[in-house]
Amino acid sequence: MSEKSIPRLVQGNEAIALGAIHAGCRFYGGYPITPSTEIAEEMSRLLPHIGGSYVQMEDEISSIAAVIGASLTGQKSMTATSGPGFSLMQENLGYAAMAEIPLVLVNVQRGGPSTGLPTDPAQGDMMQARWGTHGEHSIIALVPSTVAECFTLTVEAFNLSERYRTPVIILSDALIGHMRENIRLDQLLKAKVIERPQPWMSPEDYRPFASTERTVVPLAPIGTEYRYRVTGLVHDMSGSPKTGDKRTIEDTGRRLRSKIYDYREEITRVEMTAMDDAEVAIFAYGSVARSAYEAVMWARERGHKVGMVRPITIWPFPTLQMREVADQVHSIVVPEMNIKQIAWETRAAIEGRANVVSMNRIDGTLIAPGEIISSLRDVLRAKGGAA
Repeated sequence: MSEKSIPRLVQGNEAIALGAIHAGCRFYGGYPITPSTEIAEEMSRLLPHIGGSYVQMEDEISSIAAVIGASLTGQKSMTATSGPGFSLMQENLGYAAMAEIPLVLVNVQRGGPSTGLPTDPAQGDMMQARWGTHGEHSIIALVPSTVAECFTLTVEAFNLSERYRTPVIILSDALIGHMRENIRLDQLLKAKVIERPQPWMSPEDYRPFASTERTVVPLAPIGTEYRYRVTGLVHDMSGSPKTGDKRTIEDTGRRLRSKIYDYREEITRVEMTAMDDAEVAIFAYGSVARSAYEAVMWARERGHKVGMVRPITIWPFPTLQMREVADQVHSIVVPEMNIKQIAWETRAAIEGRANVVSMNRIDGTLIAPGEIISSLRDVLRAKGGAA
């Protein structure tokens, strides 16, 4: 039996590092911060053995700046942080979005704001991931619920980043990052990896910001015969600033949004559990989805038609999928470790098609199955059913 086929007890943060290595990440720039530090530790241990580079920077701002620079040289690059560091990274995250530089940013969420709860889980950065950096742009964010998904979604994050030339965020949390589960590396290593595409046109014809409706022009490594400019200013197809050209300003803003938003059905993934005949749905993500699953099993054992929708991609938001769910059920229960961040998004998406019931905790404690069951009981009683 191969060593890789033996079940191995792995921490969520460690699985993210292993997934990054499998995806081809060869540069990590970071700064230690609880509860994400183990990712940096693993990358510092693994990268030198495969010809990669690990650099511990002086802070989170320089960390993401180093990652941007490494990506421009052709290296798949990643950083990881938590709440306060995520806040510091927002300006350069916007720079990467404007300059269309692929990178992966892992946010292992903790309680906030400010220093908040350094070692306790939270889901308070969901809207920050979407709107934290200023201006018009779209973003891709993935939410793992298991240690195995920490591996596979890190690979997917790199694939999406390369496909759409954009930063991709992984929204883990302190519980997922620090818990351990058995994984089979031989199975996880089958995850498909997309390599960074190379320009197909001549250096003379290369325009890195001339993406078409279905094609994102590849990003050539700097220092080659493919010459272009990199700027956070509004720019033309070659990267030259065009801040006085109204047409270019309009086109740039709309393209940064549309290159992801227009393909959200290709990007967005949700997992449905017991939804075939469901009359009530639980919409849960990350570590809370684990409690929600137990609540669904409790309900089904008692004959209640309850199912679960788990967003794997939280941004772009699965609007169309949730509208279909809302056309089927009378109520959607949204448990989350914040105050209604995704519940409000759910309400906006379904446009009154179903009742949305929000339940929240922000004390650094995971929402337990029993709490979700209590909300389910209230929903079922309100509809005249025995609970």
